[in-house]
Amino acid sequence: MALPELPTRGQRFEDPPAQFAQSLASVGGRCERSPNLAAVRTAVAALPTVLEASKVASLIPEVHAGNVPLEQIEDPHALADVDVAILRGDFAVAENGAVWVPGAALGRRQALPFITQHLVLVVEPMDVVHTLHEAYARLRFGGPGFGVFISGPSKTADIEQALVIGAHGARSTVVFLVG
Repeated sequence: MALPELPTRGQRFEDPPAQFAQSLASVGGRCERSPNLAAVRTAVAALPTVLEASKVASLIPEVHAGNVPLEQIEDPHALADVDVAILRGDFAVAENGAVWVPGAALGRRQALPFITQHLVLVVEPMDVVHTLHEAYARLRFGGPGFGVFISGPSKTADIEQALVIGAHGARSTVVFLVG
């Protein structure tokens, strides 16, 4: 039996990238606008988390070369001491500050966004959609697949009713909107 068609109406934002930045900030992340990858490279190099990092894993060599040989990593446990991970997101969602990171882009390193101490994501502002309805419409899997929406750093508030940042994953998230 076919599922009924549901309207995908939703909230529309005058400036989706600005709304994305506001939504991301509300969940503990930070968004920065950059004109190009060269500017992102400069901004990433100046991040305190990168300056203090001993291990940087980057899947965007144009932004940061990294010093973790990701192509040689077979066992995700080898990523346990990564300080900063730099990844590309396919698109972002204005209503909740989430970035879609497809598992195919991570290859054997699917633990990376969850195991790193600090996360840097790069997305183009033209790839910021208004709502999760629009985001789900963009998802494509040619077969079994994996991907994740990441919205800000890891957090929980169920421990004695106190908000804990970095409880189960990255302690900080910076998203660069490039272009």
